[in-house]
Amino acid sequence: MSTVYVVGLGPGAEEQMTVRAQKVLEHCPVLIGYNVYIDLVKEQFPEKTFLSTPMRKEPERCRMAFEEAEKGQDVAMICSGDAGVYGMAGLIFEIGKEYPEIQIEVVPGITAASGGAAVLGAPLMHDFAVISLSDLLTPWETIEKRLHAAGMADFVICLYNPSSKKRADYLQKACDILLQYREGENICGYVKNIGREGEAYRILSLKELRDTKVDMFTTVFIGNSRTMELNGRMVTPRGYKLL
Repeated sequence: MSTVYVVGLGPGAEEQMTVRAQKVLEHCPVLIGYNVYIDLVKEQFPEKTFLSTPMRKEPERCRMAFEEAEKGQDVAMICSGDAGVYGMAGLIFEIGKEYPEIQIEVVPGITAASGGAAVLGAPLMHDFAVISLSDLLTPWETIEKRLHAAGMADFVICLYNPSSKKRADYLQKACDILLQYREGENICGYVKNIGREGEAYRILSLKELRDTKVDMFTTVFIGNSRTMELNGRMVTPRGYKLL
């Protein structure tokens, strides 16, 4: 029985891919993914067959993976970060109902929340929420409710997809919501190009973040009421008593 592996590549750099992900990609003769993700591994696996679809063709991409697996070969569906965090794992399982003879296995990877947190310091040491500001698949009204709930509960908040050309003011809108629950000096941070060339980070206040321009390759971290800046790093105390 053939298997479709849904593989998280991590941030993109080869050394940040898990050993298990590396072995699965070495094993599978066919690698399928979004064009940008295929480009991340093409040089590393030049002997493989690569198939891709553009953005917004995710269902077609999943069916392509199952059709290739029906030929009697194992297939890797690749995603950036972790395949089960805003990745392709869920859709693969949904479409997999049409292909009961094909096995599905998810291979985890480093997601932007954990990868970016390591760059900033230790912002996720306590309860946190991950929210995508993309309204492509989720209505903005729903995103607003989640921002209000996370702000009210004093979660550390990690924002994926904070801005794009069509959503240039979405981070500003999110900050305006959170400023109803947080002080303007609340510690925040962001990381661009996590684990890739051009990686950069900044620690700043929530009121400064509100007027900051970011892009889709940026992950934003908004601290809770106890998050602090320590020696240039963003740290959320876990609550240990220091002797």
